[in-house]
Amino acid sequence: MDFTTVDRALDTAVEQGVFPGAVVLVNQAGTVRYRQAFGSRSLEPERTPLTTETIFDLASLTKPLATTVAIMLMVKERKLRLDDRVSRFFPNFSMQGKAPITFRHLLSHSSGFSAWKPFYQEIINREVHEGKVGLTSTRSAREFVHTQLQREKLEAPPGQKAGYSDLGFMMLGAPIEALSGLGLDQYCQEKIFHPLGLSVLTFLNLELIRRHKRHLPVEQYAPTERCPWRKRVLCAEVHDDNAYAMGGVAGHAGLFSSIDEVDRLVSILLACYRGEHTFLPAEIVRQFWTRQDIVPGSTWCLGWDTPSPPPQRSSAGQFFSPHSVGHLGFTGTSIWIDLDKQIHVIVLSNRVHPRRDNDKIQAFRPLLHDAVMQVVSSQ
Repeated sequence: MDFTTVDRALDTAVEQGVFPGAVVLVNQAGTVRYRQAFGSRSLEPERTPLTTETIFDLASLTKPLATTVAIMLMVKERKLRLDDRVSRFFPNFSMQGKAPITFRHLLSHSSGFSAWKPFYQEIINREVHEGKVGLTSTRSAREFVHTQLQREKLEAPPGQKAGYSDLGFMMLGAPIEALSGLGLDQYCQEKIFHPLGLSVLTFLNLELIRRHKRHLPVEQYAPTERCPWRKRVLCAEVHDDNAYAMGGVAGHAGLFSSIDEVDRLVSILLACYRGEHTFLPAEIVRQFWTRQDIVPGSTWCLGWDTPSPPPQRSSAGQFFSPHSVGHLGFTGTSIWIDLDKQIHVIVLSNRVHPRRDNDKIQAFRPLLHDAVMQVVSSQ
């Protein structure tokens, strides 16, 4: 296949500052057709080269690749059901009109939770004003956020509005930890990553890294923002403010990986979807990859999105079939899977390096996906 047009698009994107660099992988029916790195790993404090082995902060790809898969496993093991109310496990969660919220609501972004809240500031304030020294970036901070979520007011009644919410996925981390007796990172490592032979795909637990004085090979990681409050260029440290305050382990963000291991996990999920792998039953994967009808017009499945219908412009572009699922990450990452055409495209970039206000990737994503699909479809 001749991917020259894709190469040109990515070279131009680097030149125009869409991102310092990116790695792109195209998989068709189990065969990697394209896998290339473009641009630089870092611009500050110095320019360094990017490779296909570079490890990226996946940001919100944590939602489908870690938290959602963990919930799939718990459904498989009958530890919870999608239509169980969350308050069944956390009675205090029923406060502020949240009693009707189910796991299906949280996974499909129809719970009524707001999109975001600066919990990290509350945690820092507790350190400063309440003497909670050393609270930031610990499991105790994560448990504090889970408690705050149980008290949180909603923006809309459950099931009445589709609104993308970090808060809903932060909350999903709590039952995974409560039902397993493990941290979310430990559960994912023991039940997902290790059994599937994934050694790079992982959370970077900041509390454990500090405690064991681990020195990460930062030259293997793509840096993200020069953070205004952490006062440094972030590298091998989660970019998301709330996930950082929660110890680098959260239901909405915190996962790191190279592109090959993202491809491996996506490929295994696809094999499960087809009934060709025993990790998850096909009926569970198919249920999670089916668009929900709780809120009319919502594009959300369970933990995954689907292409926005015209006249809206989907980040997947115009050639992915309606029978596709995908997700975006704030740092400049994305996955789109066309279930009909058996094609998936993974993009890992650090578009937030060195500043998060670079939003050029919004216009570039559909152009890139169109270029890829035109090449693959022409063969």
